[in-house]
Amino acid sequence: MSGKAGSKHPKPPFPEQSQPIPGFTDEMSPRPDHGEESYKGNGRLSGRVAIITGGDSGIGRAVAIAFAREGADVVIAYLCEDQDAAETAAWVEKAGRRAVLLPGDIKDEAHCGSIVERALSEFGRLDVLVNNAAHQMTVNSIDELSSEEWDITFRTNVYAMFYLCKAAIPRMPAGSAIINTSSINATDPSPSLLAYAATKGAIANFTAGLAGLVAEKGIRVNAVAPGPIWTPLIPSTMQAEKVKEFGKNTPLGRPGQPAELAPTFVLLASDESSYTTGALYEVTGGRPML
Repeated sequence: MSGKAGSKHPKPPFPEQSQPIPGFTDEMSPRPDHGEESYKGNGRLSGRVAIITGGDSGIGRAVAIAFAREGADVVIAYLCEDQDAAETAAWVEKAGRRAVLLPGDIKDEAHCGSIVERALSEFGRLDVLVNNAAHQMTVNSIDELSSEEWDITFRTNVYAMFYLCKAAIPRMPAGSAIINTSSINATDPSPSLLAYAATKGAIANFTAGLAGLVAEKGIRVNAVAPGPIWTPLIPSTMQAEKVKEFGKNTPLGRPGQPAELAPTFVLLASDESSYTTGALYEVTGGRPML
């Protein structure tokens, strides 16, 4: 792998690699940086409770580590990646906070409701909801995009966000925050990610609308729009030759690391962004969102 002298983060080309969905951290080369050795907390989320979907790996793991080091207990919702989830929980506990692991399929509305109820039963409160879990698959033509794949993508990325928000909002006190993970694809869609990009546009729109709907409750709703980020989703859903050059098309010439997203989530969860709602925060490595 190459990079400029003194570059802190790896740059492509990366080894060609592929994994089965949903992908696993330990099989990635290079291994993603989630801030395990770098993130320093300052108590900005002291005493709060957060739900993070897709919290087992990638952006979700980085956010869980950062939230814990800022003083929050964390409910980690994930599909089936038990080993990754256990490792994330270990980092949360190493920071002196509690982690509750909840495997299951967020496409199911009842499961989404159970995530919220579990947070309340374990901790007695819910202050932050991070809708981060996502599904994507690359295609070369619309003929390759089945109705089933379209449905899975929307139910994972959009329906689950709605289910969780609907279950959580009545239980969240004033001052709480909802943070949704959108994407640069919301306004600059990759043709090969047709379904995924459409959901990310929907997430940005949903965020802006919901922010207005719940403002009187004192709940803030914002979204983060990452560019290319080095997570297990990449080698498990993209062709190996594309993985090799992943992130090269940014002005910084590389993909972002999950650790580089976490501070934005912390900001939006904390009182430091008390006048920010309905916003879409771009973290794209310099690629403009149109």
